[in-house]
Amino acid sequence: MARVPITNMPKTAAIDDAQPISWILARAFDDDPMMRWFFPEDTSREAALGRYFATIFVRQYVHHGVCERTDAAAAFWVPAEAQAKAVPDAETIQELQNILGDRARLFGAAVEKAAEHAPREPHWSLAVIGADPVARGQGQGAALLRSGLAKADAAGAPVHLESSKPSNLPFYEHFGFAVREEVRLPGEGPVLWTMWREPRHRPAEARRGE
Repeated sequence: MARVPITNMPKTAAIDDAQPISWILARAFDDDPMMRWFFPEDTSREAALGRYFATIFVRQYVHHGVCERTDAAAAFWVPAEAQAKAVPDAETIQELQNILGDRARLFGAAVEKAAEHAPREPHWSLAVIGADPVARGQGQGAALLRSGLAKADAAGAPVHLESSKPSNLPFYEHFGFAVREEVRLPGEGPVLWTMWREPRHRPAEARRGE
């Protein structure tokens, strides 16, 4: 049987994509230090991560973010004007606490600590991006990153992200991000690096106004 090629062409993610996206991201984040801290059990981590990503996608980002996917990667972005809306409501928080179990308190403390270091100026956020390990090296994540950055550049907006995986920092730096802060999460948690990228181009409206 001929093997179907995997495409790295970004497309808008719809709510019906929740299941494949959640499993793509579960596999992508299996070796992420922060996710391993939240979900320390090897035998249950993939299932728990699948539930976690399905929840935040269905309840938050698909409604208030810019969500894109390829065949083996996914990314959730939050535009500047949606920052206040793309936060979990009480039901979502309860669902996440149920998924996290006895790690829910650590998760809450980590979210609060990260929020203390969040930028105050208007910006886009790269909330989540990941590629299935079987597709790494095929440009899936890079294609999604370029697509989202192009949208932020068109809006004239800087972009903020957080990463707890040091090996990812050079990848983001290649796309113009720079480390802003190094934050140690509470409860002897991992280090979280905040990164920032200035827009590459001003929006067309600003150029026409000159």
